[in-house]
Amino acid sequence: MKKRQLENLLKELHQEAYHWSRQCCSFDEDLAKDVLQQVYLKILEGKAIYKEKSQIKTWLFSVIRFTALEWKKKAKNTYSLEAEFDVAETEQEINAASHEELIEKLPERQKEVLLLVFYHNLTLEKAAEIMEISIGSVRTHYDRGKRNLKELILKKTLHENNR
Repeated sequence: MKKRQLENLLKELHQEAYHWSRQCCSFDEDLAKDVLQQVYLKILEGKAIYKEKSQIKTWLFSVIRFTALEWKKKAKNTYSLEAEFDVAETEQEINAASHEELIEKLPERQKEVLLLVFYHNLTLEKAAEIMEISIGSVRTHYDRGKRNLKELILKKTLHENNR
């Protein structure tokens, strides 16, 4: 694929790519922008090459996912002097969470599958391709993710109704 074609496709997919990057970065907008910029550099410098084995969107989402994982891994090994220790969340904190925060509470793979399928309108097969896991695993994470998210929403709703 020619560089000009690739640039045009990246422009067309930019909005969806940004949303996926944001979701891969736990909704941290600054990190998402950095990751997406790094992805575009990888692509334009030829470090990530589209080999036309899948759709361009599927390939781009894979590059974004793995770049975000690289950045998270690097960030995990650095500690801020002002770091706060995690404290077990109270039920009130869980119920006060927004939908994004509820999705963030899901295990990583369940979260990724639900975001790819519901927010990016991809099939389970495409999600499996992006995540590089079997379709059976994707189906399992999809079902468990929907069930767990439903439980979180019901807990939140129940708590709000009891106020």
